[in-house]
Amino acid sequence: MLRRALLQASTRCLFSSSSALSLASMRQCSSSSSSPSQVPNDHFVEHLEDTPQPRSSATISVDRSALYHPPEHSHEPSADSELVKHLKNIIKARQMIFFFRFRGGPITVAEYMEEVLTNPKAGFYINRDVFGAGGDFITSPEVSQMFGEMVGVWAMCLWEQMGQPKTVNLVELGPGRGTLLADLLRGASKFKNFTDSLQIHMVECSPALQKLQYQNLKCMTEDGTDGNAEKRCISTLAGSPVSWHATLEQVPTGSPTIIIAHEFYDALPVHQFQKASRGWCEKMVDVAENSSFRFVLSPQPTPATLYLMKRCKWAETEEISRVNHIEVCPKAMDLTQEITNRISIDGGGALIIDYGSNGIVSDSLQAIRKHKFVDILDNPGSADLSVYVDFAAIRHSAEEVSADVSVHGPMTQSQFLGSLGINFRVEALLQNCNEEQAESLRTGYWRLVGDGEAPFWEGPDEQVPIGMGNRYLAMAIVNKKQGVPVPFQ
Repeated sequence: MLRRALLQASTRCLFSSSSALSLASMRQCSSSSSSPSQVPNDHFVEHLEDTPQPRSSATISVDRSALYHPPEHSHEPSADSELVKHLKNIIKARQMIFFFRFRGGPITVAEYMEEVLTNPKAGFYINRDVFGAGGDFITSPEVSQMFGEMVGVWAMCLWEQMGQPKTVNLVELGPGRGTLLADLLRGASKFKNFTDSLQIHMVECSPALQKLQYQNLKCMTEDGTDGNAEKRCISTLAGSPVSWHATLEQVPTGSPTIIIAHEFYDALPVHQFQKASRGWCEKMVDVAENSSFRFVLSPQPTPATLYLMKRCKWAETEEISRVNHIEVCPKAMDLTQEITNRISIDGGGALIIDYGSNGIVSDSLQAIRKHKFVDILDNPGSADLSVYVDFAAIRHSAEEVSADVSVHGPMTQSQFLGSLGINFRVEALLQNCNEEQAESLRTGYWRLVGDGEAPFWEGPDEQVPIGMGNRYLAMAIVNKKQGVPVPFQ
């Protein structure tokens, strides 16, 4: 009965002829397919097609011509976890609201991502260490110390371009285990003027990761006794004070700021839109009759449509015509503008490194569990969810909010690290290590700057190092007073 009511209430198209939303150009998009993500999303996607009818009557038809059968789950059926129950309760509650007030039932993909990753009780990042070989994925700082050292070179160069201020906020968004900053501080420890100026701020919402960061930065409380990660303390790696914050907004203003966002943007929740006969429709997560999760399309415009309009305004018509799916990330746009405002007022710059593209991102959402790609809707909370970062949207977001900043890049991670001197660094390290350490250095170096499988590898095929040098991109946003940052000249 509830399902019938939902369908009957959903006959209104997303963009009617009388709609004030001017996305007519997007309706002319061709039907060329978009690039699939690495794990095809084969869940049932239901959408309501519009059939020309007299206004006095409305007919609903369900187009299933391009749909797939649900895939097998990656694990044996089990009782619902607390997070799964929570998600289903949200959807069911909205269905009841829809029944009585004609508002939606399913949740957006962005809401699903946010609950799965950062739910206070069962979010993927909240209560455990998900990084490294024993976790679910490996990031560049975990691959080699050279990554953090090169980011440190970039930060010191920017600090010098800023006029070597006596106090500077060094902020990392989503620091993981704290490995990047630990390597940065070790590498920079001999440059006392730089390290003495640092006020380190870790933007982290996970209590479990805060504790790991506290340990890896070799922190002590100011009176020299052990403390916890929530208190202001000193990193003994360079004598720099360290503070933790849940959001960037909580980081004090008034001092020049250097912000590092490495593999942070890819975890921000995205809204997914799919091209249908009635225009662009937002993809939602719903509960099917068999109690499993499935994707459906919204029968009417959603609030995120405004961000879709903005993103399409930034793109060429030809670029839009090539895709059947578009991802937009309001939080990335808003965060970029918050960073830009801070830099334009206080001075400094931001470095963003992530995997992505310099244009519209199509259907990129993926789930990784124990270093393997799995189904997006399978066992929420047990796998990492991430997306490709839209670097073009970051650029436009920054340039839209302030004329006092300049945006540079993106360039590939290989170009970025190579220009900062990683080639010389690896040669220097190879001079003072044994054969086992040398093999680890060569492998780490390839993963950071190489492309594809390492040609020198002689070990098991399943362990061959895969280069990330061209998959990851680097972009800088700086106050124009600092000039062009290295190595973007």
